[in-house]
Amino acid sequence: MYQRLDEAVAELRERLGGLPAPAEAEDIWSNIWHQEAHNSTALEGNTLVLQEVERLLDEGRAVGAKPLRDYMEVRGYADAARWVYGQALDPGDWQTGELISLQEVRHVHHLCMTPVWTIDPHPHATDVESPGSFRRHEIAAFPGGMKPPSWTDVDHLMRGWVDETAKLRDLGDEPLPESLARAHNSLEQIHPFLDGNGRAGRLVLNLLLGRLGYPPAIIFKRDRDKYLQAMRRADRREYGPLGELIARSVTANLYKFVIPAVAGPVKLVPLVALATEDLTENALRVASMRGRLRAIKGDDGLWRSSRNWVDEYRQNRHRRLNGPAT
Repeated sequence: MYQRLDEAVAELRERLGGLPAPAEAEDIWSNIWHQEAHNSTALEGNTLVLQEVERLLDEGRAVGAKPLRDYMEVRGYADAARWVYGQALDPGDWQTGELISLQEVRHVHHLCMTPVWTIDPHPHATDVESPGSFRRHEIAAFPGGMKPPSWTDVDHLMRGWVDETAKLRDLGDEPLPESLARAHNSLEQIHPFLDGNGRAGRLVLNLLLGRLGYPPAIIFKRDRDKYLQAMRRADRREYGPLGELIARSVTANLYKFVIPAVAGPVKLVPLVALATEDLTENALRVASMRGRLRAIKGDDGLWRSSRNWVDEYRQNRHRRLNGPAT
Protein backbone atom coordinates (compact mmCIF):
# COMPACT_ATOMS: atom_id res chain seq x y z
CA MET A 1 0.00 0.00 0.00
CA TYR A 2 2.83 2.38 0.83
CA GLN A 3 4.38 1.73 -2.59
CA ARG A 4 1.11 2.63 -4.32
CA LEU A 5 1.02 5.88 -2.36
CA ASP A 6 4.61 6.66 -3.35
CA GLU A 7 3.76 5.97 -7.01
CA ALA A 8 0.70 8.23 -6.89
CA VAL A 9 2.63 11.06 -5.25
CA ALA A 10 5.46 10.72 -7.76
CA GLU A 11 2.91 10.87 -10.57
CA LEU A 12 1.48 14.09 -9.17
CA ARG A 13 4.77 15.80 -8.38
CA GLU A 14 6.94 14.71 -11.32
CA ARG A 15 4.44 14.61 -14.17
CA LEU A 16 1.66 16.98 -13.14
CA GLY A 17 3.29 19.78 -11.15
CA GLY A 18 2.29 18.86 -7.61
CA LEU A 19 -0.74 19.47 -5.43
CA PRO A 20 -2.64 22.59 -6.57
CA ALA A 21 -3.76 25.22 -4.07
CA PRO A 22 -7.52 25.52 -3.40
CA ALA A 23 -7.65 28.84 -5.27
CA GLU A 24 -6.14 27.16 -8.34
CA ALA A 25 -8.40 24.11 -8.42
CA GLU A 26 -11.68 24.85 -6.68
CA ASP A 27 -13.52 21.85 -8.15
CA ILE A 28 -10.97 19.36 -6.79
CA TRP A 29 -11.04 20.76 -3.29
CA SER A 30 -14.82 21.19 -3.31
CA ASN A 31 -15.35 17.48 -3.94
CA ILE A 32 -12.90 16.55 -1.20
CA TRP A 33 -14.49 19.15 1.11
CA HIS A 34 -17.97 17.65 0.75
CA GLN A 35 -16.74 14.11 1.27
CA GLU A 36 -14.60 14.95 4.29
CA ALA A 37 -17.25 17.05 6.05
CA HIS A 38 -19.81 14.30 5.54
CA ASN A 39 -17.74 11.26 6.46
CA SER A 40 -15.72 12.69 9.36
CA THR A 41 -18.86 13.93 11.13
CA ALA A 42 -20.72 10.71 10.28
CA LEU A 43 -18.01 8.78 12.12
CA GLU A 44 -19.21 10.57 15.26
CA GLY A 45 -22.89 9.79 14.60
CA ASN A 46 -23.99 12.73 12.45
CA THR A 47 -27.10 11.75 10.45
CA LEU A 48 -26.81 14.03 7.40
CA VAL A 49 -26.37 12.19 4.09
CA LEU A 50 -23.95 13.44 1.46
CA GLN A 51 -26.60 15.24 -0.58
CA GLU A 52 -27.78 17.14 2.51
CA VAL A 53 -24.20 18.11 3.29
CA GLU A 54 -23.70 19.40 -0.26
CA ARG A 55 -26.88 21.51 -0.11
CA LEU A 56 -25.89 22.92 3.28
CA LEU A 57 -22.37 23.86 2.22
CA ASP A 58 -23.08 25.03 -1.32
CA GLU A 59 -26.46 26.71 -0.86
CA GLY A 60 -26.67 27.34 2.87
CA ARG A 61 -29.90 25.35 3.01
CA ALA A 62 -30.71 22.92 5.81
CA VAL A 63 -32.75 20.26 4.02
CA GLY A 64 -33.84 16.91 5.41
CA ALA A 65 -35.49 17.86 8.73
CA LYS A 66 -32.58 16.59 10.82
CA PRO A 67 -31.63 17.87 14.31
CA LEU A 68 -30.17 21.38 14.27
CA ARG A 69 -27.06 20.07 16.02
CA ASP A 70 -26.26 17.86 13.02
CA TYR A 71 -26.29 20.81 10.61
CA MET A 72 -24.13 22.89 12.92
CA GLU A 73 -21.63 20.05 13.35
CA VAL A 74 -21.19 19.80 9.59
CA ARG A 75 -21.03 23.58 9.21
CA GLY A 76 -18.29 23.88 11.81
CA TYR A 77 -16.30 20.98 10.44
CA ALA A 78 -16.53 22.39 6.93
CA ASP A 79 -15.37 25.83 8.10
CA ALA A 80 -12.35 24.26 9.77
CA ALA A 81 -11.59 22.03 6.77
CA ARG A 82 -11.64 24.97 4.38
CA TRP A 83 -9.19 26.80 6.65
CA VAL A 84 -6.99 23.69 6.82
CA TYR A 85 -6.87 23.34 3.04
CA GLY A 86 -5.81 26.95 2.60
CA GLN A 87 -3.31 26.98 5.46
CA ALA A 88 -1.71 23.72 4.44
CA LEU A 89 -0.43 25.19 1.19
CA ASP A 90 -0.30 28.91 1.99
CA PRO A 91 0.02 29.54 5.75
CA GLY A 92 0.39 33.32 5.39
CA ASP A 93 0.44 35.06 8.76
CA TRP A 94 0.25 31.70 10.53
CA GLN A 95 3.69 30.69 9.31
CA THR A 96 5.98 29.86 12.22
CA GLY A 97 8.61 27.87 10.36
CA GLU A 98 7.36 24.71 12.09
CA LEU A 99 5.23 21.97 10.60
CA ILE A 100 2.42 22.85 13.00
CA SER A 101 1.94 25.06 16.04
CA LEU A 102 -0.05 24.73 19.24
CA GLN A 103 -2.02 27.81 18.25
CA GLU A 104 -3.07 26.14 14.99
CA VAL A 105 -4.31 23.02 16.77
CA ARG A 106 -6.45 25.15 19.04
CA HIS A 107 -7.70 27.27 16.14
CA VAL A 108 -8.79 24.18 14.22
CA HIS A 109 -10.82 23.04 17.24
CA HIS A 110 -12.27 26.54 17.68
CA LEU A 111 -13.49 26.67 14.07
CA CYS A 112 -14.80 23.13 14.14
CA MET A 113 -16.75 23.30 17.40
CA THR A 114 -17.97 26.90 17.70
CA PRO A 115 -21.15 26.57 15.57
CA VAL A 116 -22.50 23.55 17.45
CA TRP A 117 -21.32 24.96 20.80
CA THR A 118 -23.46 28.06 20.30
CA ILE A 119 -26.66 26.01 20.24
CA ASP A 120 -25.67 22.95 22.27
CA PRO A 121 -22.62 23.48 24.52
CA HIS A 122 -21.13 20.59 26.41
CA PRO A 123 -23.21 20.22 29.61
CA HIS A 124 -20.14 19.99 31.86
CA ALA A 125 -18.08 22.75 30.25
CA THR A 126 -16.84 25.58 32.44
CA ASP A 127 -16.35 29.15 31.24
CA VAL A 128 -12.73 28.38 30.36
CA GLU A 129 -13.51 25.25 28.31
CA SER A 130 -14.96 26.89 25.22
CA PRO A 131 -13.93 25.74 21.71
CA GLY A 132 -10.18 26.07 21.26
CA SER A 133 -9.45 25.85 24.99
CA PHE A 134 -7.95 22.82 26.66
CA ARG A 135 -10.13 20.77 28.98
CA ARG A 136 -10.26 21.23 32.74
CA HIS A 137 -11.97 17.90 33.35
CA GLU A 138 -10.75 14.35 33.80
CA ILE A 139 -11.79 11.90 31.07
CA ALA A 140 -12.87 8.34 31.84
CA ALA A 141 -11.12 5.41 30.19
CA PHE A 142 -12.39 4.42 26.74
CA PRO A 143 -13.87 0.98 25.94
CA GLY A 144 -10.56 -0.20 24.49
CA GLY A 145 -8.82 0.62 27.78
CA MET A 146 -7.05 3.85 26.78
CA LYS A 147 -7.16 6.41 29.63
CA PRO A 148 -6.42 10.05 28.70
CA PRO A 149 -4.00 11.87 31.00
CA SER A 150 -5.08 14.27 33.71
CA TRP A 151 -6.14 17.68 32.47
CA THR A 152 -3.28 19.20 34.46
CA ASP A 153 -0.83 17.50 32.08
CA VAL A 154 -2.51 18.49 28.82
CA ASP A 155 -0.65 21.74 28.16
CA HIS A 156 2.87 20.36 28.50
CA LEU A 157 1.93 17.12 26.70
CA MET A 158 0.59 19.14 23.77
CA ARG A 159 3.77 21.19 23.61
CA GLY A 160 5.71 17.95 23.51
CA TRP A 161 3.38 16.63 20.79
CA VAL A 162 4.07 19.71 18.63
CA ASP A 163 7.83 19.26 19.05
CA GLU A 164 7.65 15.57 18.21
CA THR A 165 5.37 16.11 15.21
CA ALA A 166 7.84 18.61 13.75
CA LYS A 167 10.17 15.65 13.19
CA LEU A 168 7.86 14.30 10.47
CA ARG A 169 9.87 16.35 7.98
CA ASP A 170 13.00 14.36 8.83
CA LEU A 171 11.88 10.76 8.60
CA GLY A 172 14.14 7.87 9.39
CA ASP A 173 13.26 4.33 8.36
CA GLU A 174 9.62 4.59 9.46
CA PRO A 175 7.17 4.98 6.54
CA LEU A 176 5.47 8.38 6.52
CA PRO A 177 1.93 6.93 6.90
CA GLU A 178 2.99 5.17 10.09
CA SER A 179 4.63 8.33 11.43
CA LEU A 180 1.39 10.17 10.72
CA ALA A 181 -0.55 7.37 12.40
CA ARG A 182 1.62 7.77 15.49
CA ALA A 183 1.07 11.54 15.53
CA HIS A 184 -2.68 11.18 15.04
CA ASN A 185 -3.04 8.53 17.72
CA SER A 186 -0.86 10.45 20.18
CA LEU A 187 -3.07 13.51 19.82
CA GLU A 188 -6.18 11.42 20.45
CA GLN A 189 -4.56 9.84 23.50
CA ILE A 190 -3.86 13.26 25.00
CA HIS A 191 -7.50 14.15 24.27
CA PRO A 192 -6.78 17.84 24.83
CA PHE A 193 -10.34 19.14 24.50
CA LEU A 194 -13.54 18.42 26.39
CA ASP A 195 -15.36 17.44 23.19
CA GLY A 196 -14.64 17.22 19.47
CA ASN A 197 -11.23 15.55 19.75
CA GLY A 198 -11.89 13.06 16.97
CA ARG A 199 -13.03 15.68 14.48
CA ALA A 200 -10.25 18.11 15.39
CA GLY A 201 -7.70 15.29 15.30
CA ARG A 202 -8.64 14.27 11.76
CA LEU A 203 -8.50 17.91 10.65
CA VAL A 204 -5.05 18.30 12.19
CA LEU A 205 -3.95 15.10 10.41
CA ASN A 206 -5.02 16.68 7.12
CA LEU A 207 -3.19 19.90 7.93
CA LEU A 208 -0.02 17.84 8.37
CA LEU A 209 -0.66 15.94 5.14
CA GLY A 210 -1.19 19.15 3.18
CA ARG A 211 1.99 20.73 4.47
CA LEU A 212 3.88 17.61 3.48
CA GLY A 213 2.47 17.83 -0.06
CA TYR A 214 -0.32 15.26 0.17
CA PRO A 215 -4.10 15.59 -0.26
CA PRO A 216 -6.37 15.04 2.76
CA ALA A 217 -7.18 11.61 4.14
CA ILE A 218 -10.89 10.88 4.33
CA ILE A 219 -11.84 8.12 6.74
CA PHE A 220 -15.15 6.94 5.30
CA LYS A 221 -18.13 6.13 7.47
CA ARG A 222 -18.12 2.57 6.10
CA ASP A 223 -14.59 2.14 7.53
CA ARG A 224 -15.52 3.26 11.04
CA ASP A 225 -14.93 -0.16 12.62
CA LYS A 226 -11.57 -0.54 10.84
CA TYR A 227 -10.57 2.94 11.99
CA LEU A 228 -11.48 2.31 15.63
CA GLN A 229 -9.73 -1.06 15.60
CA ALA A 230 -6.64 0.54 14.05
CA MET A 231 -6.68 3.25 16.72
CA ARG A 232 -6.83 0.61 19.45
CA ARG A 233 -3.87 -1.16 17.85
CA ALA A 234 -2.04 2.16 17.76
CA ASP A 235 -2.74 2.56 21.48
CA ARG A 236 -0.47 -0.49 21.82
CA ARG A 237 2.16 1.15 19.59
CA GLU A 238 1.18 -0.96 16.59
CA TYR A 239 0.92 1.76 13.95
CA GLY A 240 0.82 -0.40 10.81
CA PRO A 241 -2.98 -0.84 10.48
CA LEU A 242 -3.68 2.87 11.01
CA GLY A 243 -0.82 3.83 8.71
CA GLU A 244 -2.23 1.57 6.01
CA LEU A 245 -5.70 3.08 6.42
CA ILE A 246 -4.25 6.59 6.06
CA ALA A 247 -2.16 5.59 3.04
CA ARG A 248 -5.12 3.92 1.35
CA SER A 249 -7.29 7.00 1.90
CA VAL A 250 -4.72 9.46 0.56
CA THR A 251 -4.01 7.25 -2.47
CA ALA A 252 -7.72 6.98 -3.25
CA ASN A 253 -8.11 10.77 -3.09
CA LEU A 254 -5.12 11.26 -5.37
CA TYR A 255 -6.47 8.94 -8.03
CA LYS A 256 -10.15 9.83 -7.66
CA PHE A 257 -10.05 13.61 -7.30
CA VAL A 258 -6.64 15.16 -7.79
CA ILE A 259 -4.75 13.44 -10.61
CA PRO A 260 -7.65 13.25 -13.12
CA ALA A 261 -8.53 16.91 -12.59
CA VAL A 262 -4.95 18.19 -12.77
CA ALA A 263 -4.20 16.08 -15.84
CA GLY A 264 -7.16 17.36 -17.81
CA PRO A 265 -8.46 15.50 -20.88
CA VAL A 266 -5.17 14.95 -22.73
CA LYS A 267 -2.36 14.20 -20.27
CA LEU A 268 -1.48 10.56 -19.68
CA VAL A 269 -2.21 9.22 -16.20
CA PRO A 270 -2.32 5.73 -14.62
CA LEU A 271 -5.43 3.74 -15.49
CA VAL A 272 -6.61 3.72 -11.88
CA ALA A 273 -7.15 7.50 -12.16
CA LEU A 274 -9.44 6.98 -15.16
CA ALA A 275 -11.48 4.07 -13.80
CA THR A 276 -15.24 4.43 -13.35
CA GLU A 277 -18.05 2.14 -12.22
CA ASP A 278 -18.64 0.93 -15.78
CA LEU A 279 -14.94 0.75 -16.72
CA THR A 280 -12.85 -0.61 -13.87
CA GLU A 281 -9.08 -0.38 -13.69
CA ASN A 282 -8.82 -4.05 -14.64
CA ALA A 283 -11.12 -3.61 -17.65
CA LEU A 284 -9.02 -0.68 -18.86
CA ARG A 285 -5.82 -2.67 -18.38
CA VAL A 286 -7.18 -5.59 -20.43
CA ALA A 287 -8.32 -3.20 -23.17
CA SER A 288 -4.86 -1.62 -23.19
CA MET A 289 -3.11 -4.98 -23.46
CA ARG A 290 -5.39 -6.01 -26.34
CA GLY A 291 -4.79 -2.75 -28.16
CA ARG A 292 -8.41 -1.62 -27.95
CA LEU A 293 -7.63 1.32 -25.67
CA ARG A 294 -4.91 3.70 -26.69
CA ALA A 295 -2.43 3.53 -23.82
CA ILE A 296 1.30 3.45 -23.17
CA LYS A 297 3.11 1.13 -20.80
CA GLY A 298 5.87 2.96 -18.93
CA ASP A 299 9.22 1.72 -17.72
CA ASP A 300 7.65 1.48 -14.27
CA GLY A 301 5.20 -1.15 -15.55
CA LEU A 302 2.16 1.13 -15.31
CA TRP A 303 -0.24 1.55 -18.22
CA ARG A 304 -1.19 5.18 -18.83
CA SER A 305 -3.94 6.64 -20.94
CA SER A 306 -5.90 9.91 -21.14
CA ARG A 307 -9.48 10.90 -20.52
CA ASN A 308 -9.93 11.59 -24.23
CA TRP A 309 -8.60 8.15 -25.17
CA VAL A 310 -10.87 6.44 -22.63
CA ASP A 311 -13.88 8.37 -23.96
CA GLU A 312 -12.93 7.24 -27.47
CA TYR A 313 -12.67 3.63 -26.28
CA ARG A 314 -16.01 3.89 -24.48
CA GLN A 315 -17.74 5.10 -27.66
CA ASN A 316 -16.17 2.35 -29.78
CA ARG A 317 -17.04 -0.24 -27.14
CA HIS A 318 -20.63 0.97 -27.10
CA ARG A 319 -20.85 0.57 -30.88
CA ARG A 320 -19.38 -2.94 -30.71
CA LEU A 321 -21.80 -4.01 -27.99
CA ASN A 322 -24.86 -2.62 -29.74
CA GLY A 323 -23.84 -3.56 -33.27
CA PRO A 324 -24.74 -1.72 -36.48
CA ALA A 325 -28.17 -0.25 -36.90
CA THR A 326 -30.51 -2.27 -39.13
